[in-house]
Amino acid sequence: MRTGGTSTNAERSGSPTLTLGVEEEFLLLDHSDGRPVDRAPAILTLLGDEPRVKHEFLRSQLETVTGVCTDLGQVEEELARLRRLAANAAKDMDCHLVATGMAPQRGPRLCPVTADPRYLQLIARYGPLAAGPGTCGCHVHIGIPSRELGVRVLARLRPYLATLLALSANSPIADGRDTGWASSRYLRWTRWPTAVPPRVWRSVADYDAAVRRLILRGDALDERGVYFHARLSPRYPTVELRIMDACLTIDDTLLVAGLARALVGLAIDNERDGVPIKAVSSRRIAADLRTAARHGLLAHAVDPYTGSLAPHRLLLDGVLDRLAKPEPIARLLRCLALRGTGADRQRAMWVQADTPQHFAQFLADATLC
Repeated sequence: MRTGGTSTNAERSGSPTLTLGVEEEFLLLDHSDGRPVDRAPAILTLLGDEPRVKHEFLRSQLETVTGVCTDLGQVEEELARLRRLAANAAKDMDCHLVATGMAPQRGPRLCPVTADPRYLQLIARYGPLAAGPGTCGCHVHIGIPSRELGVRVLARLRPYLATLLALSANSPIADGRDTGWASSRYLRWTRWPTAVPPRVWRSVADYDAAVRRLILRGDALDERGVYFHARLSPRYPTVELRIMDACLTIDDTLLVAGLARALVGLAIDNERDGVPIKAVSSRRIAADLRTAARHGLLAHAVDPYTGSLAPHRLLLDGVLDRLAKPEPIARLLRCLALRGTGADRQRAMWVQADTPQHFAQFLADATLC
């Protein structure tokens, strides 16, 4: 990856002052057969008052939540601590904590749901869509000065959603086979009617009106249930990027979080400096997302500055060229280029594993790397 460039100063951004936080979702797989196991309640009881490990939709899932961080060093420390904490508790309950977008082995047809009133409402309204196999994502929150600016940032982020998906793709193995997709989670997740890219809204009033329409027509329970791939958080003063698979390793998550913050910072700087980007149609955005889910970083997408199609690796070079301080993102990208994405490594593990149990162990080991 290149780490230098010829962009003008007005186009360059380091965005070191933007705060960020990361939510990671994990699966619990049984030691004996590698299938999802509903031991999250017991693990949370074991962890007691730990506020940053939480239940998720299914009883076979856990979520960890970092605090509000000001630099990637903080993020790395929290990710490592929370993964170790949850993994050790899972081990005590005879299961693995694994970071993957989809369960590698099929679990029960109707997966046990956490006894939370909101989750039970989702089951009542959406039936099998909500009760089927769970997916695990990585959500990154970036602090923004205002919701009005946030809406304009969302418009500038649209073309990069496919790149974030390609970079984080980590669910090629599902239902006991290689699905042929780098992110099979994307296929499952986008069955939800609101799991779509954000549109280009003229104002925050237009954004809020679009959210209200989705709720009124029954596509979402409430604002929290509007699952745009990137959205204004309904709870925090942040832009929340939700397109990414749960990342296999800590470094993978760190890269995604750092890149997400860089893209938001670049969008803010470009918006304030009047740097134009090309209009990209919703159809093109959807096509780029699908090819990213299928082929990962080998896929192509539209460069928002030139309007031409380019491989995701070149699009990432273009982002680095526009950053005043490309490190440590450039270093993390170089490491990823050497070891491969989560999807690449999962496929290698799948070939090496003798049994589903061994594959689950490989995933659990990588989750703590």
